[in-house]
Amino acid sequence: MADPRTTAVQVKAPIGQYGGGFMISREAKAVCEKYGLGAREFYFRGRCGVLGDCDADVVTSVAVFFPAEHVEESWNGGRKLAVDRAVELYAEVCREWGRRKLGDYDGCARLAELLEPVVRAASPVGAPLFAGWRAVPLPQDPPARAVQLMHVIRELRGALHANAVIAAGLHPLEATLAAGHDATPFGQVNGDMIAKFFAWPEPYTEPGPDVVARRAAVEEATNDLMAPVFSVLNDSESDELIELLRFGHAR
Repeated sequence: MADPRTTAVQVKAPIGQYGGGFMISREAKAVCEKYGLGAREFYFRGRCGVLGDCDADVVTSVAVFFPAEHVEESWNGGRKLAVDRAVELYAEVCREWGRRKLGDYDGCARLAELLEPVVRAASPVGAPLFAGWRAVPLPQDPPARAVQLMHVIRELRGALHANAVIAAGLHPLEATLAAGHDATPFGQVNGDMIAKFFAWPEPYTEPGPDVVARRAAVEEATNDLMAPVFSVLNDSESDELIELLRFGHAR
């Protein structure tokens, strides 16, 4: 029987991959082409548009793992698209990607049923993108609904992880380089690849043992912070959620 912390650990990778996979999808690319947006312009405008039409510094405050200059350039470059419309389009990309990837998976309805109370009960403190995306209406069809819920939970873990990185005194680039990453749209990748993807300029300094140890402690702290999120599920529901995600993830 899985306790809440075990559940948080076990669901991290599949929720990260399914909840973020749409961000680099052909559906996202099609929107960029239609509206004349760069990939990161749509990414920041769509993902962070739930914050409103704010200054780039506000977006930088939540996009912790990206260089500030890259965030500012991308956010301001995306201003050609109104934030409400950007969020609407981003949500629809998420849903369409979910329908394409999980449309024939019979477990989606139950998956959504289990994830909804998790999302509904979680505290938004320290997680503004989670709060913003939780307020976005959910679609009715199970594949789209399940993937949008995974996106929302992914935003929660990402925010809590960022808080733990900052509390540990790590620079976001150090934290990115000092560990492997298994909850990305690409699957399991190393820190250098993610640093490049996030547009940090090279060359990179190899993290020393102290940084690696602090980053490992941050991961444990993030799991601790996510444990209460899954406490709304009983043990059998937790086991069922893990199994549903495991099966879906293996497809």
